[in-house]
Amino acid sequence: MHENEIGSVVVDCAVALHRDLGPGLLETVYEVTLARALERRGLSVQRQVAVPIEYEGESFAEGFRADLIVESKVLLELKSVERVTPAHKKQLLTYLRLTGLKLGYLLNFGEALMRDGITRTINGSLDPIPLSPFDSMRGKDSTEELSLRRRETEGLRL
Repeated sequence: MHENEIGSVVVDCAVALHRDLGPGLLETVYEVTLARALERRGLSVQRQVAVPIEYEGESFAEGFRADLIVESKVLLELKSVERVTPAHKKQLLTYLRLTGLKLGYLLNFGEALMRDGITRTINGSLDPIPLSPFDSMRGKDSTEELSLRRRETEGLRL
């Protein structure tokens, strides 16, 4: 599954979870329930993943803990705060760089409306969503078709 497709499922589950539970609970409540919702949708989810870092030639086993990593492709940083700050957004980008992942979401369950609490961050650029195997067998992997496919996926981006 492509990062954008995973992201679409993440957003759907986060919005449903926020609608059902409401804002203002502890972050850990949203973490465990979102992980379960994503697993029910067939995605593999890792919680509180220790991510090692290297600094000045030394390795540190636990540089930080990623709240959730979905399908080993998308990093989720959860918050339950009144307002997301620029520091929260920088934190997510740093986490993406350190893990080498390309797509991450900062999900703030403290917002009154979940759509206002979703920040999508890309580390570098995402690979285009591959065309179907049948298109490539027919030689239809032209730049024009890839551009059309990218425009179609723009609806998945927030």
